[in-house]
Amino acid sequence: MTAYASRADLSVAEPILAFAEESLAHHRIDPDTFWAGVSGIIHDLGPRNAELLRTRDELQERIDAFHRETPGAPDPERYRAFLEEIGYLAPEPGPVQATTTDVAPEIAELAGPQLVVPILNARFALNAVNARWGSLYDALYGTDAIPQEGELAPGSAYSPARGAAVIARGRELLDTIAPLVSLADGSPASHRNATGYSVRDGELRVALGAGEARPADPAAFAGFTGDAASPASVLLVHHGLHAELVIDRGGQIGASDAAGIQDIVLEAALTTIMDLEDSVAAVDAEDKALGYRNWRGLMAGTLTEEVSKGGRTFTRTMAADRSVTTPDGGTRTLPGRSVLFVRNVGHLMLGDSILDRDGAWTPEGIVDAIMTALGSLDDIRGEQANSRTPSMYIVKPKMHGPAEAAFTAELFGRVEELLGLPARTIKVGIMDEERRTSANLAATIAAAADRVAFINTGFLDRTGDEIHTSMHAGPFLPKAAIRAEPWLPAYEARNVTIGVACGLDGHAQIGKGMWAMPDLMAAMLEQKIGHVRAGASTAWVPSPTAATLHAIHYHLVDAFAARTELVVGAAADPEAAERALRDLLTLPLAQPSDLDAETVAAELENSAQSILGYVVRWIDQGVGCSKVPDIHDIGLMEDRATLRISAQLLANWLLHGVITEAEVDAALTRCAAVVDRQNAADAAYEPLLGADGSTPGIAFTAARRLILEGGAQPSGYTEPLLHELRRAKKAEQAGEAAQAPEPALA
Repeated sequence: MTAYASRADLSVAEPILAFAEESLAHHRIDPDTFWAGVSGIIHDLGPRNAELLRTRDELQERIDAFHRETPGAPDPERYRAFLEEIGYLAPEPGPVQATTTDVAPEIAELAGPQLVVPILNARFALNAVNARWGSLYDALYGTDAIPQEGELAPGSAYSPARGAAVIARGRELLDTIAPLVSLADGSPASHRNATGYSVRDGELRVALGAGEARPADPAAFAGFTGDAASPASVLLVHHGLHAELVIDRGGQIGASDAAGIQDIVLEAALTTIMDLEDSVAAVDAEDKALGYRNWRGLMAGTLTEEVSKGGRTFTRTMAADRSVTTPDGGTRTLPGRSVLFVRNVGHLMLGDSILDRDGAWTPEGIVDAIMTALGSLDDIRGEQANSRTPSMYIVKPKMHGPAEAAFTAELFGRVEELLGLPARTIKVGIMDEERRTSANLAATIAAAADRVAFINTGFLDRTGDEIHTSMHAGPFLPKAAIRAEPWLPAYEARNVTIGVACGLDGHAQIGKGMWAMPDLMAAMLEQKIGHVRAGASTAWVPSPTAATLHAIHYHLVDAFAARTELVVGAAADPEAAERALRDLLTLPLAQPSDLDAETVAAELENSAQSILGYVVRWIDQGVGCSKVPDIHDIGLMEDRATLRISAQLLANWLLHGVITEAEVDAALTRCAAVVDRQNAADAAYEPLLGADGSTPGIAFTAARRLILEGGAQPSGYTEPLLHELRRAKKAEQAGEAAQAPEPALA
């Protein structure tokens, strides 16, 4: 049972109170003034939050009625006119110019990988913040980025053949990062032939056996450590990203390398989103307080975690910055850590961290903004080790259009006033993952133009909302087929072209979504370069290793040049914008021939297994993001967005008679055995249908309800059901009587 204490006219859960008042004391903020200000924000903005959600519901009711009256693919002109009439499509704004200031260069000016990490797990958080630099040799050797068959197969001992393949790939990348020319005649040379590196007269010299070479572009040489004649490392820079050659002729690799290169360390995860939303299972004040404390530790630079690995235990800490000698003999410090955003929750949910003057739950997103900003004060008021500017970065998910973005900007302004921060200290990341946002993207950016520091796209949540918005139009295509429909490329391209037209260059990131298969790095290297070619300045990856490998793409392609080409091409076609909006609003509905019995059965089985595999860890163990085996035992990184799309598709098929409730139950029962087998090695795992195989547990019930009640969930979100049933599971595990659920929606 949660205990509360009175502050102002609020009741504050003790874990939240302890976090907040420790921070207030540390920063000499008067607690009475603070809590009175918190009350003002909650009681002023809480009703406004609820009104925005009522607008969502009203629009959805009118769209549902439209599709019931005219089922099937609507006439494009009539459909657009209808959406404009009801206010779903807002008027296009005039020219929009982002004016965000004091943004870290990693966000505003550079292009590179981005991690998203559940902040409740301190070890994962530390791994991510330290993933600013990663070993290319380890990333290649330890994954299928290098073929794993025949003589290249990894074994229990070091494989010289595999090592040679890794080194060859490394030299190939060096020739991209810093192409060489011969000092003798200016002809092209290669790092493959290097026998040593030195610095002379401020220039990098590369011994080639019989001669010497230097970088074709002298600016590619950024610095070194150690002695100039025999450096311990050489720092290169290309497209704004650094690569460090670690030279150690006594090392295991360096001893047999002609140039003594022990490793190539790439600048990788420039930014990381510490997540309090989709990748965590935070359902009560205790969970939220843990997240807030971890965030404060990251902002103060004090977060640590005891880690046991390889038979030893050690304390993991945040990496230090790096210093190098510059070519002119000076000293330069390079950031050692990823620049951090924190993802708050959206506007939907109420939480029990703070109760209002009537004893009611309060909007979780409002509390998140206050508490994460409070946790950022060590950075904002201190050395600014995270941003290196007096700024904080909050990613705000699941906003529906410009009015909700304007509300977020107002909320952040109120939090700045509460904490005595300059206006626009708190920057906003706008996640373009809801249909009403992507259809009104320019207007949404305009609503927060002086705060925006990030926009992105994400197939899973965006598709979940696509299905839910048009639930009554007819049955949707299977998930894989939806990817080939016109709305998706229009969505991805519009995000970049509109972002650039709104002046985000120099002010904000433009990002793309997650690579979900952490074990398939060869496929990632082949496919994810498409995000860079699409003009994205960042894209999500599932691990530090993936970040290191994805960094290769930003050396192979100049993201900003690719973006410019895309925008110039769109500008040359005066009808491009109208055509893209029409494609964006084209519903990915199925024809009868698309849904033959075999296709439907496969999709049902795949989705049922995916839902169970994710939900059982969320409900029973409080794991919000993990590598979940799919129906074919391929590990996929899954969070609530994965759950949303699968549940919404099956709910849509149920509504339109493509599948039946009995077929859903049969698929869930079959797949429960699959998921139980896949988790057999987990000592904490509880069988989905109980030890007797016939008693559905809370997790199984959650999966079933997500499908059967999916059509009635607000915007198709999974949070209301997941939170209700996770709280029930925690009560069961604590031996407490289950309480009637509080109203969870704002």
